[in-house]
Amino acid sequence: MAVVVPLTWAMGLVFTKGAISDFPPILLMAFRFLLTALILVAFAPLPRGNFLNLFLIAIVGAAIQYSLTFTGLLGLEAGIAAIIVQLEVPFLVMLGAVLLGERPGLRKWFGIGIAFCGIILMTWQGQFGTSLPSVGLVIGGAMAWAFGQVMVRRLKDISGLQVTAWVAVFATPQLFLMSALFETGQISAVTRAGFEVWGAVFYMAVIMTAFGYYLWNRLIRRYDVGEVAPYLLLLPLFSVAGGAVLLGERPGLEKLAGGLVILAGVALITLRSAPNDRTGKDVSDE
Repeated sequence: MAVVVPLTWAMGLVFTKGAISDFPPILLMAFRFLLTALILVAFAPLPRGNFLNLFLIAIVGAAIQYSLTFTGLLGLEAGIAAIIVQLEVPFLVMLGAVLLGERPGLRKWFGIGIAFCGIILMTWQGQFGTSLPSVGLVIGGAMAWAFGQVMVRRLKDISGLQVTAWVAVFATPQLFLMSALFETGQISAVTRAGFEVWGAVFYMAVIMTAFGYYLWNRLIRRYDVGEVAPYLLLLPLFSVAGGAVLLGERPGLEKLAGGLVILAGVALITLRSAPNDRTGKDVSDE
């Protein structure tokens, strides 16, 4: 389960990069969550007592996060964006310390410092140029994702399927509203959209969101975030490979060097020095 999650998310970045060249990215995310909601809501019981929490999670962890991340993806290669997205892990550790009372050790704080040094290395090399705002948007999306995951972690008496389905229900109108506020040309984009766009919508809704996020929400409800987060290190590897094969991307060595520093910091945060015997089973997810 933990290996499949980064694979599905990585290919979602690659397919989306191919689709948003002629289609507004926030609008694409709105259609994605609309289809996800239509597929899953019939199978997810009403989240009694959690409606407000899920509405707020949808704002932070879906509407804001995906608007920032995929608008930023417009100006970046899919593989490079996937590397920057790995800052979700340092943000998650920092927010866990501040909001959940978790106590990261010195090694994790050192890893956080290395990860942000990687971002500095990438941007100081001057390789991004006019794409620096895109880097900032993806970093902002990573922070929003981390906030959303902390909010999910604090939920009680709710399954991963319910979280995935009802976040999609609430996120759909939020994303359509954000598209109306911040994007233009929606009607012409929809009328001109071809298989590449609707295929990306289908993949993101069914595979990346309905399936991938169902697995992820199930994992973080049953195990410590630190136990499953290391597997997300596979995401940029899958994205770089997918971008090279499907989109013909060839990120420069300078960008990849900075990316490797980021991944080194993330690895230091997440990889454990010894096996953890905790199963963390959550019977609410059965």
